[in-house]
Amino acid sequence: MDKQVQKHLFAFQQAEKTESVIYAKLAEYEKNPDNAQVLRGIAAAEARHHDIIAQRTGLQATPCRWKITWYLFLARTLGLTFAVKLMENNEGQAAATYFKYSEFPEIQKLSMEEEEHENALLGLINEEKLNYMGSVVLGLSDALVEFTGALAGFTFALQSPQLVALTGAITGIAAALSMGSSEYLSSKTEKDQGKHPVKAAVYTTGAYLLTVALLVAPYALLSNVFVALGLMLCFALLVIAAFTFYYSVAKEENFKHRFLEMAGLSFGVAAVSFCIGYVLQALTGIQAG
Repeated sequence: MDKQVQKHLFAFQQAEKTESVIYAKLAEYEKNPDNAQVLRGIAAAEARHHDIIAQRTGLQATPCRWKITWYLFLARTLGLTFAVKLMENNEGQAAATYFKYSEFPEIQKLSMEEEEHENALLGLINEEKLNYMGSVVLGLSDALVEFTGALAGFTFALQSPQLVALTGAITGIAAALSMGSSEYLSSKTEKDQGKHPVKAAVYTTGAYLLTVALLVAPYALLSNVFVALGLMLCFALLVIAAFTFYYSVAKEENFKHRFLEMAGLSFGVAAVSFCIGYVLQALTGIQAG
């Protein structure tokens, strides 16, 4: 075998070995027996793929320890579905690469197996967190759109970082509780079997409060109200990017489209609110402090 080909195949062989260990460990930690069975099935398939490639390379691969640690950490903190789908996205080039090796029919066959088998198994994973994704989306999107606009308006109308922070915190907490209550009533009315009304309300309220805390922080820490406004908008953009990335991976949606949509809404409302604050201050002649 050509050394370059062997090198390429060995890289994928090691990836298959690493993934088989990750899936096996995830199955050990998983409390849902159905999910655990799915994960064990994927682990066995990855181990078999490693053995098939090893027959051609003549080498034995060892799993990548840092990848195992990293994906186990992601699964525990951000959820099983996100970690597994992110791993498959990052390793997705294997399927296309296997198909190129027409001189090794058994390896070329892995291309189809990688896509069909793993997609079918991953589609079976049922995770509670995803049932409440809509509640988190509601809390985050509403907080980002509504609160960036409110803080931008307060910034010009009040022109005092302490007053903006205080007013924003009071407004944000009240809005979060209101949004959580609405989600509770909505979930209870719709009688969605996959969502518990109290949990849905907690997810919505928690997402809203976390966003409010992050956006208000610059006003509480800085003395220049317009610098605080700029930092607040940067934080809003980071929250949008982080959540959109998580959502696009977990739900397999287009990152760019959703990111631009959320950012456009949030910053558009903020710009309009800032102008409203300017106009109202000019019309009323009221000066803060």
